[in-house]
Amino acid sequence: MDDAGPRRPLRGQLHQTAAGQHPHRGFETVTIVYQGELEHRDSTGAGGLIGPGDVQWMTAASGILHEEFHSEAFTRNGGTLEMVQLWVNLPSRNKLAAPGYQTILDADIPNLPLPEQAGSLRLIAGEFDGQHGPARTLTGMDVWDIRLNREKPVNLNLRPGRNTALVVLRGTLLVNGEELVREGQLALFEQAGDELLLEANGQALVLLLSGNPIDEPIVGYGPFVMNSETEIRQAIQDFQAGHFGQMND
Repeated sequence: MDDAGPRRPLRGQLHQTAAGQHPHRGFETVTIVYQGELEHRDSTGAGGLIGPGDVQWMTAASGILHEEFHSEAFTRNGGTLEMVQLWVNLPSRNKLAAPGYQTILDADIPNLPLPEQAGSLRLIAGEFDGQHGPARTLTGMDVWDIRLNREKPVNLNLRPGRNTALVVLRGTLLVNGEELVREGQLALFEQAGDELLLEANGQALVLLLSGNPIDEPIVGYGPFVMNSETEIRQAIQDFQAGHFGQMND
């Protein structure tokens, strides 16, 4: 089978969650702020404030406690908070590694023009047009934050064999000249193919996510993502025993 050509879309749904202080194990959270401010602190002692364009990349791995909350100024003055949080699975070899945290500021994220004035691409992680994003990742992946101009088609080159998803945050897209993906929808793509043709009906904001398949069992239970039910039970026991550390008051 020839893997060249456009990626074929599959259908999917967008899942949204929100929670207060809580534990995680076995994966990473990636939080991208579009409007407003968000503060973070966790049991490793890391923390900080991020605003529009900034990103928090938290590696829960063996276990972490964290919370995200409005900054004092944002709570006082009010406003709109718009953000996206991604959950990035870890391979079994990294699920019990030491937890970690990265603050990635907007100023440190390459903002690259797309051909023919089609828009721009913020390169959070991975590679595009010979440049690399600032996020340190444990598996090969791309996180592209894309703004598209109206009726300016753009052809994006993808790595064959990767899992790929497209989240439309604003606007409506025509994909490969035949499939409409609307605001708030998630499109999943077949692994075959090495290009994706996008055209926005108006101004559009899109997240394109792709990564090397891990090809391991996934068992999720609340804030834990492991490879087996036995590992989930161990995660619960370790959390209850206080092995995820403590939050500083």
